[in-house]
This record gives sequence, C-alpha cells and structure tokens, in this order.
Amino acid sequence: MSSTFGQAFRIHTFGESHGGGVGVVIDGCPPRVPVALEDIQRQLDRRRPGQSEIVTPRNEADAAEILSGLQDGQTLGTPISIIVRNKDQRPGSYDEMAVKYRPSHADYTYDAKYGVRALSGGGRASARETIGRVAAAAVAKKVLDTLAPGIEILAWVKSIQDLTADVDPATVTSATIESNLVRTGDPAMAETMVERIKQIRADGNSVGGVIECVVRNCPTGLGEPIFDKLEADLAKAMLSIPATKGFEIGSGFAGTQLTGREHNDPFRMEDGKVRTTSNRSGGVQGGISNGEAIIFRTAFKPTATIMTSQQTVTSGGENTELAGKGRHDACVLPRAVPIVEAMATLVLTDHLLRQRAISH
Repeated sequence: MSSTFGQAFRIHTFGESHGGGVGVVIDGCPPRVPVALEDIQRQLDRRRPGQSEIVTPRNEADAAEILSGLQDGQTLGTPISIIVRNKDQRPGSYDEMAVKYRPSHADYTYDAKYGVRALSGGGRASARETIGRVAAAAVAKKVLDTLAPGIEILAWVKSIQDLTADVDPATVTSATIESNLVRTGDPAMAETMVERIKQIRADGNSVGGVIECVVRNCPTGLGEPIFDKLEADLAKAMLSIPATKGFEIGSGFAGTQLTGREHNDPFRMEDGKVRTTSNRSGGVQGGISNGEAIIFRTAFKPTATIMTSQQTVTSGGENTELAGKGRHDACVLPRAVPIVEAMATLVLTDHLLRQRAISH
C-alpha cells in the first residue's frame, strides 16, 4: 500500500482511524528550519472533528507529539516523526459494517485487493489519515517561509451543491476564509451554505462541492517535465485526498469552449519581469510555474455515509440493506480546506527543493 508522497521532501503517513494513533514521518527536510509545536497544532485544529455544529461531533483534540527530528525549535535534517493519538474510538459503531459493505466506501475494494481490512471507521481509507499530511505540511510551510518567503497558499469553499461563492483569488484573505464555519471566501454566501448543510444533515443525507485554491507569489521554474509536471503533481496530490472526484487548473474544462486566440495568455514586460496579461494557464505552462498565481479547483463528492437505508451486500455475498451509523460529516468541505492547502504546500515544497538541487 503506497503511503509515501514526494521525492526531495518525502512524507510517509501511518495509522488507522480507530487504531492507537495516526501520524507521519518526514524525510528530506533541510536542517536549521525553525519549527514549533504550535505551528503544527494550529493547522491540525483547523482540520479536527468537533470544531463546529456542521462537522462530525467525534471528540478528538488531535494533540500532536513530535517524537524526533527537532531540537531547540529547529529541524536537525534527520527524519521528523509526528504522532496524534486516537482518544475517542468507538469500534462498536461499526459491528454491522464489519460484514456489510458500505456503499461507495472502500470496504469492498480493500477486501477484494488485500483479503483483509481494518473493520472500524474505514482504517487507512478514513479521512483521519490526513492528519499526517496536515502535520507534515505545517513543517513544509516553514521550509517555504525560510527558502522562498512570500509564497502564500490559500484554499476556500467555492461551492456546495448548487450554491456558488463569489471569491477573487487575487485578494481573498485567510481572515475572511476563517471568519465563517463553512470556510468560504464569500461571507455573503456563508450562512446560506451553513443552512444547506444543516438541512441535508437533518434529512440524514450528505452533499458535496468544490474547493478552490490559489498559490500567490510562486517562483518561476518549479515543475519537472515530462511526467512530474507541476500541475500533474498537484492533480495527484488533490485526487489522493479522500472523497475527491475531479481536478482542474486555470481555465479547466471551461477552456475547451474557447479558441486559441481567446485562450492564450499574451506576454509583456513589467518591472523587468516577464508577465502575462491574462492567466488562463493557471500559473503553469509546459508543466512549469511561470510566476503568475496558480489557481486550481478540486471536486468533492457527497459524503458516502448517509443515515438512510441502502442496498448492499455482505462479505459472504448475500444481498442486504445497511443504514449509516456513527459520527460523520454531512459535508466534508469545511474540514477539507486545510487538507487541500496542505497537499498544495507539500507539492510546492518538494518541487522547490528539487529545483534548488538543479540550480545550486
């Protein structure tokens, strides 16, 4: 099972949803980078359950422990190990699901592939695995701040079902995004989105949507053609997040409706730098960052667990029915915002270190 991501800045996540804990080992982090436990905990608090009335009520503080790789607030250049211990496991909630496959979950496919699976909470397929990613990205962000200060990575909820926020990627701020429960960059749409999630949850149902992300002040030259193009690695990173079903960058699918004359980004010189007059490329051309803002979107499906009866089969091959139990998000998007930011941060850090290896 592939649990490793990155080349120069590599992470390896571990743990199951209802096991003893989850975490990450980071390898390739440069030495002498200032990192504090508070930097990591701040990001985990944005991802954790129980933070508001519209997310799963699982009671987890998600308190991080740093086991290795740091001394006196600095990285040593050795592997960094971070663990978050699971405190609120309820494996009894999954007794029925141990023999009945949950529709649109990974239960059946894990059994088909491995012949065995963690029976409680989805195991490695659970979004709880992303704790390790978010913790690693908090360290990666400090690497970016040290080696390429000024890079800013922000994600926000662009849409929930048919509700679409009006957000300007050039001006949206972290304060605006964090000012509302749903983490949209459009405060005028926030309450409507919250009410939609509450309504869906009351019906025992779930809903999906789109998260948009911008990388501002990205250096030029990041990306490794042919197979490790920057947008290809971003796509892999985003589609590795649980519940994702689509990725587009720049003009995306809408760009197919334009002609080349309409779609091309003309170049111009500005303050001694090569710039573009438009940004339909989304900040990446030929798989390499061009210095413009990188803008992409990731589609999240409705949460697979719903509280109404659905047709399914047992591990023994019998037709049956199953209704969801336990504590689940009716909409994963508010908690997925920091995960999208985390994966973008890991990609950018990895490619920055790879580029430095070429140019130094």
